[in-house]
Amino acid sequence: MNDIQKPLYDLARSIRGIVLDVDGVLTDGKIVYSSDGSEQKHFHVQDGGSLKLLASQGIALAIITGRNSNIVQRRAEELGISFVRQGADSKAEALNELILEGFPASDLCAIGDDIQDFQLFEHPAVTLTATVANAHPAVLARAQFVTQRCGGEGVIVELSELLLRAQELWNYG
Repeated sequence: MNDIQKPLYDLARSIRGIVLDVDGVLTDGKIVYSSDGSEQKHFHVQDGGSLKLLASQGIALAIITGRNSNIVQRRAEELGISFVRQGADSKAEALNELILEGFPASDLCAIGDDIQDFQLFEHPAVTLTATVANAHPAVLARAQFVTQRCGGEGVIVELSELLLRAQELWNYG
């Protein structure tokens, strides 16, 4: 670890939970509607593996999104993520609700890509803010960690490696 990484590793070392945005983070942000009105989203399989790895190391996971989608609920169930809030007008209020349901109340990482995610970045429980390479410029300027990959391209791979290395739980070279 070099001197530039040290402050980031110090923040990452204490993370107990991750709050995930969906569109633009777990997906590429595109929403495809078919002629029958059904919706399609594309998730990266490496994100799924990384999220399961984080959960196996005791890091809690939550999804908070402003949209409602059966596809998001299905993906959350596949990954064993039980803390899910969809259709959130206020992501901060949604996080407060999840905390009341047992999600960690401190030492959280929030990853989002758009200005609506500032509500999470500013939440008192969040100590590490992260975003994706193709995030809104204002989000890029405020995030403490920016992935090299764009949203939907397996960004959680990078975040999980950061967190697990900082917590000395990375066993993959």
